[in-house]
Amino acid sequence: MSPHLVLAHGFTQTARSWDPLRPVVTDRMPSCSFAAVDLPGHGESAARDGDLWVAADHLVERGGHGVYVGYSLGGRVALHAAVAHPDSVDRLVLIGATAGIDDEHERAARRAADEELAARIERDGVESFIDWWLRNPLFAGLDSSIDQRDDRLRNTAVGLASSLRSCGTGTQEPLWDRLGELRTPTLVLVGAEDQKFRDLGERLVAELVDAELVVVPDAGHSVHLEQPGATVDAIADWLRR
Repeated sequence: MSPHLVLAHGFTQTARSWDPLRPVVTDRMPSCSFAAVDLPGHGESAARDGDLWVAADHLVERGGHGVYVGYSLGGRVALHAAVAHPDSVDRLVLIGATAGIDDEHERAARRAADEELAARIERDGVESFIDWWLRNPLFAGLDSSIDQRDDRLRNTAVGLASSLRSCGTGTQEPLWDRLGELRTPTLVLVGAEDQKFRDLGERLVAELVDAELVVVPDAGHSVHLEQPGATVDAIADWLRR
């Protein structure tokens, strides 16, 4: 088996954020190929704008047919790609992801919070924002050796603010009621110490037609950075079934 992995990064990251996993994947799946994509507002796609459906089109255009692996923001984009382009998404791996916020009042509050964050980036600049962002308890499992700060600093204030406004979970129309349409086999990966996304992962698996949940020990939200070996092992084992 020679899977083609299409990799979608999280907010403030770039396509390069997957580089640490490449040697691990090559060791576990020697014939595997990769397409890591800069999502709109990030990296080489910093000037590109659009909502999650536009981001999904962008991901498929650059990724082609394969196994779509998305982390956080990238997981939401990959999920949209599976809904919009089922013939391109052979399998789906969601890492620390959600189908959105289905409570209207919670979504409105998150939209307002995302707007505040976007304004903060524009006001304070990328470096100040990234240093503040990485202090978020969500990323407590990332120390300076794996937090990819330098790569995150390659992003622009305009691009990150645009991503929040166009692709944030506050703006996203939730996809929970469409999960039953998906026939794409899906692996949901969550960190054992990330309770919020463990709960969301359990809900995803319950509502998807063909899905499996794997909880990775000793990991928080950034499962693939905190436990790259366990992450790749889980994906490789699942793909062999």
